[in-house]
Amino acid sequence: MGSHSIESAECLMVWLRVVGGALLLLVGVVWSLQGSGAMGGSGGMNGESQWLWIGLVVGIVGLVLLIAGIRKLRSRAPR
Repeated sequence: MGSHSIESAECLMVWLRVVGGALLLLVGVVWSLQGSGAMGGSGGMNGESQWLWIGLVVGIVGLVLLIAGIRKLRSRAPR
């Protein structure tokens, strides 16, 4: 494996971290809103406090991944 392959793999991992973090953050927000009953509707998750807490944890994990990925991208950007 050449150095170009390693750099491409690292770049791919950083972007996966950013995209995955954004998706987890979005899912976490939706689950939290459903768990708190703020979204309305009549689903099994609405008003169930366990989904509020699960959503908060998933959202925080997503936020951490997103911030870490963005920081890594900024550190690699040419100045």
